[in-house]
Amino acid sequence: MLFKEDKNFNFKFPEPQYLGAKHTHLAWIQKFTPKNITTAIDAFSGSQSVAFLFKQMGFTTISNDFLNFNNQIGLALIENKDVKLTKEDLKILFQPAVNKTDFELIENTFTDVFFDKEEARFLDNFRANIPKLDNTLKQAIAFTVINRSMTRKITMGHFGHTQALVYARNQERIKRNRSLIRPIKEIFEEVLPKYNNAIFDNERVNRSFHKNILDLLPTLDNIDLAYFDPPYCDSHADYQGFYHLLETYTEYWKDKEFINGIKRYEPQRFSGFDKKRDVLSSFEKLFKLSEEIPNWLISYNNRSYPGIDEFEKLISKYRQVTVEAKTYSNGRGGKGSVAGSQEILFVCKPKKKHFVSLNHQKEFVNEGL
Repeated sequence: MLFKEDKNFNFKFPEPQYLGAKHTHLAWIQKFTPKNITTAIDAFSGSQSVAFLFKQMGFTTISNDFLNFNNQIGLALIENKDVKLTKEDLKILFQPAVNKTDFELIENTFTDVFFDKEEARFLDNFRANIPKLDNTLKQAIAFTVINRSMTRKITMGHFGHTQALVYARNQERIKRNRSLIRPIKEIFEEVLPKYNNAIFDNERVNRSFHKNILDLLPTLDNIDLAYFDPPYCDSHADYQGFYHLLETYTEYWKDKEFINGIKRYEPQRFSGFDKKRDVLSSFEKLFKLSEEIPNWLISYNNRSYPGIDEFEKLISKYRQVTVEAKTYSNGRGGKGSVAGSQEILFVCKPKKKHFVSLNHQKEFVNEGL
């Protein structure tokens, strides 16, 4: 690696509010990242913090997530080299939408669930205007920042509960987090510069995908490093439940049913890694599809299924593996990160191959063996 990559670390990843995000573990992950890397993939990219690290390290970076709202972050911060949202773009996003009657999903579905009617109407109007921006990277920044603004507006930063408006009337909670009562437009304008300032060109052609990783891997080649951070099965990892609103807003579903108190969309996307009935076979497929990728890093948690020993045994069929661990001193929720649990990193390298030289074979023949 050349020293020119050092300047990329002047760009700061905007701190996410995302359960299981790895932004607090980046120095630890970097410690075990091989240096002789050209191309790396962050296969379950989520908040994109590890993909952002790879981009900073000067790798050609591929990010992927099966949820589109996460892919939009990848388009905005990983694939994007230099496109930013301007004041003129904001005028477009905040103007009254001419096609407003086609965009009433948030008002009709989520009013008095997460937002009052005025805020819901603002979100619908903003969503109607996103396609009016002149390129997909600007649209991705708009999606990324408005989705981040919504998580700032909601206590706990996710949508797996029905207490948002109750908390917004609780003076003690408001004292701790004034964003509960701030307009989303105001939060958007505050957050946007952090994302604009994080956009940089690492002089590589980086890509962000929105696919199931089992479908994407067969289409890729010449990857040196794969980072896998799958949902920690059996460890409170229901991302579609926690972040259903962000996916609904990004996709603007017309063909989904919205169920239960939080109005989660149904049917959900198929992951293959978040249900016990699927996860073992999905890991087998993942590792077989990754056999040509020499280096793997796999984030995990010691409360997940399968257990650490069983999972290490599964990985060992394909790679030489060492296990690193960090213990959580404070619980922050999500993906098993409760006090006393451990964040695990499986560091996987190619198995050493043992060859018998031709001369040695001849000796066996001459000895009649």
